[in-house]
Amino acid sequence: MTLAAAFDSARSSLAASGVQSSVISRNVGSANQPGYSRKIAGLATFPNNGVYVASIQRAASAGLFANVLVATSGSAGKNALFDGLQKIASAVVEDPELGQSPTAQLNKLKQALQQYSNAPDNVMLAQGAVTAAKDMATALNHATQIVQATRESADSEMAASVANINQLLIQFDTVNSAVVKGTVAGDDVTDYLDQRDGIISKLSQEIGVQVAIRRNGDAALYTDSGLTLFDKKARTVSFARTTTYSATLTGNPVFIDGVAVTGSASVMPLKGGKIAGLAELRDKAAVIYQDQLDEIARGLISAFRESDQSLVPTLPDVPGLFTYAGAPAMPPSATVLAGLAGTIKVAASVDPALAGNPSLLRDGAISGAAAYGYNAAGNPGFSARLHQLVDEMDLSQPFDPAAQAKTSASVIDFASSSASWIESERQTTNADVQHQDTLLERSNAALSNVNGVNMDDEMSLMLQVERTYAASSKLITAIDGMMKDLLAAVQPA
Repeated sequence: MTLAAAFDSARSSLAASGVQSSVISRNVGSANQPGYSRKIAGLATFPNNGVYVASIQRAASAGLFANVLVATSGSAGKNALFDGLQKIASAVVEDPELGQSPTAQLNKLKQALQQYSNAPDNVMLAQGAVTAAKDMATALNHATQIVQATRESADSEMAASVANINQLLIQFDTVNSAVVKGTVAGDDVTDYLDQRDGIISKLSQEIGVQVAIRRNGDAALYTDSGLTLFDKKARTVSFARTTTYSATLTGNPVFIDGVAVTGSASVMPLKGGKIAGLAELRDKAAVIYQDQLDEIARGLISAFRESDQSLVPTLPDVPGLFTYAGAPAMPPSATVLAGLAGTIKVAASVDPALAGNPSLLRDGAISGAAAYGYNAAGNPGFSARLHQLVDEMDLSQPFDPAAQAKTSASVIDFASSSASWIESERQTTNADVQHQDTLLERSNAALSNVNGVNMDDEMSLMLQVERTYAASSKLITAIDGMMKDLLAAVQPA
């Protein structure tokens, strides 16, 4: 090897060491930066001699990153569902104000009726029974408000999520274009790749997402159900928010490029992400619980109905203590009447606050028709009707299977099964949340082991680079000395 060749080799080594040192410093400085992947200087040799940095790459694993995306979407979806169930359960079932749940109010009503039946001439006990009935109706009204407010909140969060997705897709388009252009030009695009992965990670919190990497680093995005989210350009994600909810209202679906991805009409429903969890809460879990509340209300109207007391009954049964907008007709048996729990109320004719007579609870004819009177003689000690009402609360009646609680039970037992249902849903979802969070934690740890910055490794590599740099410097110094000696030897005396 000539001195010139040796000099070129040493000089290239110094240059490569400088780039390596810069990459290591970059890693050390960004070690705690979220989403940063360790950068690696890839060395190559010149045809004749010497080395150079051929490329700057980053430590990454497409498989592990895909696992993180799936775990992130799963965790976000289950957490959104659990938060909604928790809101409903804590406000309705757990009795934050001491016994305001439907089951607790039913038992209070039964107790008040039993006390009144023991002293049917006691006006104060009659008023107490009516008050318990009003509290029962209020509890169902309040529970309906909580459920519908939860659905409205979920709808609002879905709208915010859709807006965030569209904004992230715009950012993704910009960064993805920079990756493609940089890759074609041979530039260092590792920071852009980190940015792109960060955007995809944020997207996975909102919606289940899959990534396909193509020529020149170009990336395409798909939902976890296979629908295109980004391919050369962003697809439009749209959603029409519903600002006020009622039990009879169905929320709007989320669309991607005109295709519904939430709701019963969706042919490619989302599996993960916040939107999927919110849609399940808004369109399924909360709706089922509302159905159960409505069936409790229907069961109450049925249990307290009044029948024709004529010797030859010809008139149909009518609502008694509890009534609703459809009176005097009885609600259909074993059929959910959407929104009934939100409108059920105590008949004005027995409510003292509305100039009503609470003794009608004992005597009957609450609806106003004499044929429905039970105490024809006007006996103040008459208690048969009150005992009958207490018994009716314990008698089994049919309930709509769509409510997913007991299909044949007393109204109290049905209410208890409803409370058990939502508690079971909450516990199951909480277990899912813990599982998904653990999976996400482990997936992130596995990916971090691959692309994370280890300070000990970086310092060790820095020492190697410094030794290489020192050796190259000594070689250049030696060549310089040899060149001086050679020049001195050929110069004339």
